[in-house]
Amino acid sequence: MSLLHVVILAIVQGITEFLPISSSGHLVLAWEVFDAAQMSGVEQAASDRLTLDIAVHVGTLAAVCLYAWREIGQMAGGIARLAVGRWTPGARLAVLVIVGTLPLILVGGLFKDHITAILRDTAVVAWATIGFGIVLFIADRSAMTFRRIDHMTLTASLVIGLAQVLALIPGTSRSGITMTAARALGFERVEAARFSLLLAIPAILGAGSLAGYDLYESGNVALGHEALVGVVLSFGVALLAIVLMIGWLRRASFTPFVVYRILLGGVLLWWVYGVGGA
Repeated sequence: MSLLHVVILAIVQGITEFLPISSSGHLVLAWEVFDAAQMSGVEQAASDRLTLDIAVHVGTLAAVCLYAWREIGQMAGGIARLAVGRWTPGARLAVLVIVGTLPLILVGGLFKDHITAILRDTAVVAWATIGFGIVLFIADRSAMTFRRIDHMTLTASLVIGLAQVLALIPGTSRSGITMTAARALGFERVEAARFSLLLAIPAILGAGSLAGYDLYESGNVALGHEALVGVVLSFGVALLAIVLMIGWLRRASFTPFVVYRILLGGVLLWWVYGVGGA
């Protein structure tokens, strides 16, 4: 794969991973454009493509860890104090993140490969992008706005974690569905985004670990070098995207993201039933 393709995919992943607009939808569209244009250097097996898609998540993981370093330090300290019997806000936050992650670990570990094999289709991505975008709009507009992460209960964390399982459907958007659930439960927009970012850490860490193992097993040194470029570039782009998103949500709603999702889904449907069906 050429460096140009890696750069494009890294930028796409960095921009879309934490915005509620479906990174998988954008990656599918990017691959479709590469194939339709018959660009040289993209003739790879599906497994290699998936590996590269997941590999760029490593850069986004570093970005969210840097952005949320205070919360990560708070949770690490809380877990350490919990070991000696002290219950602190940091321990509480760590438990909330763990509870919110467990459903994805359980369902993803058992069924991820089957779900991916069945639903990794452009039409599925398109409909999920549109459908869950509308759900986000409804939740954002109808929810009361008064709760912060400090008010979150284990039940609320579990509900958000169960919603995160839907992100196994390509096009749903992991960040989008967790923010949707949090908004439906009455959490402020920025607080919903903050908790979504914290849930992203274990989710991306798991995906990145699998990608690293796959890259090691492939023995493809060139792919490893290209993946490293993708990691660095996606890190910088993702960090900027997080800062801009949080800044936007402090003063405005999710509506622009919803509109964009509907437009993106429409483009994908046109691609499937228009260009692809022609």
